[in-house]
Amino acid sequence: MKVLVACEYSGIVRDAFAAKGNDAWSCDILPSESEGNHIQDDVLNHLHRDWDLMIAHPPCTHLSVSGARWFTEGKKPWSLRVEALEFVRKLLNAPVEKIALENPVSVISSHIRKSDQTIQPFQHGHPHYKTTCLWLKNLPKLRPTNVVDVEYVFSKSGRKWTKWFSDTSKLPLKIRGKVRSRFWTGVAKAMAEQWG
Repeated sequence: MKVLVACEYSGIVRDAFAAKGNDAWSCDILPSESEGNHIQDDVLNHLHRDWDLMIAHPPCTHLSVSGARWFTEGKKPWSLRVEALEFVRKLLNAPVEKIALENPVSVISSHIRKSDQTIQPFQHGHPHYKTTCLWLKNLPKLRPTNVVDVEYVFSKSGRKWTKWFSDTSKLPLKIRGKVRSRFWTGVAKAMAEQWG
């Protein structure tokens, strides 16, 4: 199967599909962090290359619900959100038979269409809670592969946080977003096993 992993520089999903014998390629404007088939370019230039499956990870910076206040408070121009949504539309309408697009809880559901499924890292072997939405085309819903308990920590005020979120909150702002957006290897493996 010829697989395109759009907007991925980590190689995590690409490598999971390649390990199952697929001709898997990642594509991002950034160079790949790991060895493997990678196209460093705008993915929109490569959607017409007879892919059988595309897994897309559009940047959530201007799409996530958690960042919505920056637009309503006027700290970000609405044009950034409009451009991000148009990019998502182009990915969802790509001439690819099977598509999975992932993003955290976002405005995609209210501006384009509701997601087909929400998943959690703890359903695939990671002791973390991070709601991830999937928009699917000609693909079955992803089945849990290894359900584990979520690790929590409590703040001094008694507020409950997932350990992963608490740990990443201590990182410098420059790298925090990159670490939080890194895709889960257990979910990538489940995608490759169930969709590859």
